[in-house]
Amino acid sequence: MGIFNAILGQASEVSVEKIQKEFESVLVPGESIQKAYRIIRDMFVFTNKRLILIDKQGITGSKADYMTIPYGSITKFSKESAGLMDLDAELKIWIRGEDAPLKKQFGKDNNINEVYQILSQYVLG
Repeated sequence: MGIFNAILGQASEVSVEKIQKEFESVLVPGESIQKAYRIIRDMFVFTNKRLILIDKQGITGSKADYMTIPYGSITKFSKESAGLMDLDAELKIWIRGEDAPLKKQFGKDNNINEVYQILSQYVLG
């Protein structure tokens, strides 16, 4: 279902072990990746300290923009789970100082509840 999700622009889970090497230079001491998701070429990575959004740019995707969102700047978040006839679920994250929420789509086969729990643990904790 991964390729189908990518075509529709939905997030697919990425193995933490698979991306660990790529993020060695970005993570600070004591920081670890908890979950990672890919939308075609772009990714969003949840660590124990922050949310990292990776925007791959250009035709080859060799240029990338890494944006950090500290959990402390997240003011609220919500999930809309997939219904019986829906193919996707949606995660919304509101960031302090921004009017519109950050929105990410999850395929029906991906567990948006895990992401919601990670956000709950780090934003509320």
